[in-house]
Amino acid sequence: MLLNTLLLALRAIRRNLMRSVLTTLGIVIGVAAVVTMVTVGNGATKAVQTQIQSLGSNLLMVRPGQRMGPGGGGTGGPSFKLADATAIATQIGGVAAVAPEVRASVTVVADNRNWSTTVTGSTNDYFPAGNWKIAAGRMFEQPELDAGAAVCVIGQTVRRELFGATTDPLGRSVRIKQFTCSVIGLLASKGQGAMGMDQDDIIIVPANTAQRRLTGSTRVQTLLVSRQEGSDAERVKAGITELLRERRKLGPADDDNFNVLDTQQVADTLSGTTKLLTSLLGAVAAVSLLVGGIGIMNIMLVSVTERTREIGLRLAIGAMEREVLAQFLIESVVLAALGGLVGLVLATGASIGISALLSVPYEFQLGINLLAFGFSAAIGVVFGFVPARRAARLDPIEALRHE
Repeated sequence: MLLNTLLLALRAIRRNLMRSVLTTLGIVIGVAAVVTMVTVGNGATKAVQTQIQSLGSNLLMVRPGQRMGPGGGGTGGPSFKLADATAIATQIGGVAAVAPEVRASVTVVADNRNWSTTVTGSTNDYFPAGNWKIAAGRMFEQPELDAGAAVCVIGQTVRRELFGATTDPLGRSVRIKQFTCSVIGLLASKGQGAMGMDQDDIIIVPANTAQRRLTGSTRVQTLLVSRQEGSDAERVKAGITELLRERRKLGPADDDNFNVLDTQQVADTLSGTTKLLTSLLGAVAAVSLLVGGIGIMNIMLVSVTERTREIGLRLAIGAMEREVLAQFLIESVVLAALGGLVGLVLATGASIGISALLSVPYEFQLGINLLAFGFSAAIGVVFGFVPARRAARLDPIEALRHE
């Protein structure tokens, strides 16, 4: 009986094919919008997390100045010294690596090419702290760090702009301001980072080299502190704060003239924001599903009116009310389910395209796809029940008299 009822419902849908297609359009748009919004939103969330994690593993960024806002470094505090990095590394538990950062934006020259980039002076701790991998060559040797030798490790963007994408830069010379350094290492690519910056556009030299030959001072702009896996971030932050307050001779009533930023907290905050926006956009898109359901109910009511004589004839020759109810209910559910399937196909294509356009990863979300399809079928049941019940309760005699 159920199979026969299903066949009758499909025959009725096929008889008014164009109207059936237009009826499902609301469901198609609703499902496609919801799935696309959620999928792209989840991809954006993962992109944010990946970009923050690319800055370093369990990374704390210590900057001079009072904190001026979420993620802000602030200004007004004295800079750090190389000895501050050594003190944190030797006196604070749970620390895996501490790397000072001495930065300068300069134009570098190699052969007949030049390129404006950022030169960072640091130690070998900079590589594990910043999650950098050496693709070719080596890191600095201790005598080179101590003496401030003219050696450097370059990023992939600098290599491409100065030597070409396929040229081996090891052993080549790069002119940085008043001195020439020898390329001893090539960093593996990290790609785009937070705020759209190119992380591969970098040259790393020993900290002493940067201070003596670039900045001409002993100032250190930032300390990168990498925590050991499983260490308590708050305890490490508290230890760093206490130590630096002591080294900077701050009294009990003095405010910190530095700030310690946990990149994991930044990642969590940004991820939470993108997830909230995704939920809001998904909820707004879900309204179109309700609009589509109302459209299905409207068309089914029209269909009941048009087929009144047919319904009366079925009831007169012995059809049960539940069979008529089932037929119209199945028509409604089939329309909604077909709309849901088409919507999922469109959503997949749209999600892949938008993800590529926004440079965020695309990940197939089985849960949201099943939920959207199930919700579309449920829309068919909810909004199709009233027309189906109206058809089932028609008086056969009155129905047969209907013109």
